[in-house]
Parts: sequence; structure tokens; C-alpha cells
Amino acid sequence: MSLPLHVADLRLRSPRGRLLLDLPALSATPGALIGIRGASGAGKTTLLYALAGLLDRAEGSVRWGDTELLSLGSEGRARFRARNIGMIFQDFMLFEELGALDNASLTALFRPRSERPALRARARARLEALGLTDAERRVTSFSGGERQRVAIARAMAAEAPVLLADEPTASLDRANADRLIDDLVALVRTQGTTLIAVSHDPALLDRMDRVLTIEGGALAADEVPACA
Repeated sequence: MSLPLHVADLRLRSPRGRLLLDLPALSATPGALIGIRGASGAGKTTLLYALAGLLDRAEGSVRWGDTELLSLGSEGRARFRARNIGMIFQDFMLFEELGALDNASLTALFRPRSERPALRARARARLEALGLTDAERRVTSFSGGERQRVAIARAMAAEAPVLLADEPTASLDRANADRLIDDLVALVRTQGTTLIAVSHDPALLDRMDRVLTIEGGALAADEVPACA
């Protein structure tokens, strides 16, 4: 499924009324590579979470294909994410009591039973490609970089039409980060996945089709990297 993105008048205020995010318009075609950069606290992650429908107070329009995400209730947004959005969180969001494979194949729980074996096989393959061969080991014993790779495998194994990533290379050494960047770009080019990634990593941002700069919750620049 291809999901173009159309955002209009997207705003988010704090409980005290302070404007945290103000984005009048943003569009992206399916298969786009979009980076988001900005200083800490600029609103990058807030924007990413708004695009995923994770923020209840967000106002305006976030439309993925024919679905107006912000008009759905929390359960409807969760169902849409389970089917259509893979997410790489900066704090990993892993279940400590589970092993690497069970964490990486977690989205199988939200898929029809007939799809689950293939997703679990993709999760195992992604883990191995990222250098994690002990798939049954509980993530409690994993380093930060290993946890990041489990979270990445989970998002990529879902093969969702949209992949949202928050600092996906932050906990990785340079060699693993570069391999991940190659994998993410290949996923977009071969499967038409839309990738939107918050990052401070120049190596990742240089591979994007567009790079958005966020300042004070607003879009300050929308540029094409020189290397693109």
C-alpha cells in the first residue's frame, strides 16, 4: 500500500497553552526519504509523534492516504499504526522479559494469524543482518547499541508502508550506523517505504531526499541535501 502524506494546520499546545508545534503544511509522496534536524527541544520528536498519531492534544490534519489520523480515537490510531507505521523509538521501547526475537516480531500480534510466521522469519533475518545471532537471549542483558538494533529489526520486519525513526543511529558505532543507513535507503528504494527520520547524524541526513529544519516547533527550512 502506498500512503502519501498531507499535513495541514498541525498544532500542539502544552497543557498551559504554550505552542509546541506549528506546521501549516507538509506533503510527501510515497517512498520519500525525509530527514528532520534541529536543536534539542526544537520539536523534532514532537513532530514525529504527531505524524504517528501518538499525541492526543494535536490539532489540525494528518492524512496518510485516505485516512485522517487525528480524527480517529486512540484505538483507531493504534490499529492504523499496527498496520501501516513502523517506529524506531530513541528509548527503544522493548519488553525486558522477552528475548530479542520476541521483541523484534512483536507486531505479529496485531496481524492476521496467516501473516505471523513470515513476519517472525523477517524479524529473525533482520536481527542476523544487524549482527544479533542469539535471538532468544533476553534484552535485559543487551547493551544500548544491541537494544537499538532489536528496535530497528522490529520496525523493519513489519514492512509497513511508513517508517518513522527517532535518532536511529544514535546508539550505534559508525560501522553499524553506516550499514543501517544503507539498509534504510535500500528499503525505501526497493519497497517504496516512506522514511521520516529525526537525526543529528550528517551521514544519514546526507542520504535523504529532503531535510526539514525545525526551530521552536516551526518549519524553518525544507532543503535538498547537496549529496542527494
